[in-house]
Amino acid sequence: MATTVLDRPFESVAGWKGPELANTSDWIYVLTDDDIAELDNALAHVKSLGLEIPNITKADFPLPRLSAMLSDALNELEHGRGVKLIRGLPVERLGNKDATTIYWGLGTYLGNAVAQNMMGELLGHVKAVGANWDQNFNLRGYQTPVHLPFHCDKSDVVGLLCLQTAKSGGTSSFASAIAIHNEILRTRPDLLPELYKPFCVDHRGEEFEGEDPFYVAQVFTIHNDRFFGRFGQKYVESAQRFPQVPRLTDAQTEAMNLFSKLALSDQIRLDMEFERGDMQFLEQSLHCP
Repeated sequence: MATTVLDRPFESVAGWKGPELANTSDWIYVLTDDDIAELDNALAHVKSLGLEIPNITKADFPLPRLSAMLSDALNELEHGRGVKLIRGLPVERLGNKDATTIYWGLGTYLGNAVAQNMMGELLGHVKAVGANWDQNFNLRGYQTPVHLPFHCDKSDVVGLLCLQTAKSGGTSSFASAIAIHNEILRTRPDLLPELYKPFCVDHRGEEFEGEDPFYVAQVFTIHNDRFFGRFGQKYVESAQRFPQVPRLTDAQTEAMNLFSKLALSDQIRLDMEFERGDMQFLEQSLHCP
């Protein structure tokens, strides 16, 4: 496991802060009528082949014009700010199934889908199926109606498609892990090494037979000249229910609390209200400058 601590600030544009990003629109791409017509054609082609998710590949979803935009988006995700919003998919006309198929097709231009849980789900639905994940340890945050703390998922890029806006709430908030890294280095450099050390993280009942009910991960990692962020304080804290997990030190707790505080701060956080048909993509690993 890598233990290198980057003890200098990142200088790349990836270290954006919310107020700066809110004043720009170059991270947002609004689909044109021509774009939507091309997506309709690609959808029709997929249907003519009799294919459905997850068997649709990039070759099955031809986008002769939009492919250039998606290539730029992938470059921006991997080497730029790490965030892209594609807006304007006509979900109301398409219906949920066809809209989801188009979302999958677009995603094939950004990478390969990976399972989100032990059940092998490649597409998960953000929908409340339970109420209290403090009592039911088999629930994950996106399956409840409660506030979901800042966290990173286990993939290079995570995407969200808004099929329907929330009846209430529903604000999407995100923050740059690099901006947080830089701020911790500037204000509390003594705590930064703690976030490069291993933490035990709760599987929340999704471990395979014979596995420990937790896994080990760092918040910050430098590996093969790439920066990785993996934060989930809630899952680290709930892993403390297992007697074989080492107790969190005061320094570990303070470092996680600082990360969460900075992620929530007005100086770093960006809030956006999802519109129906929005597709949000966030990169969770970046090349070191």
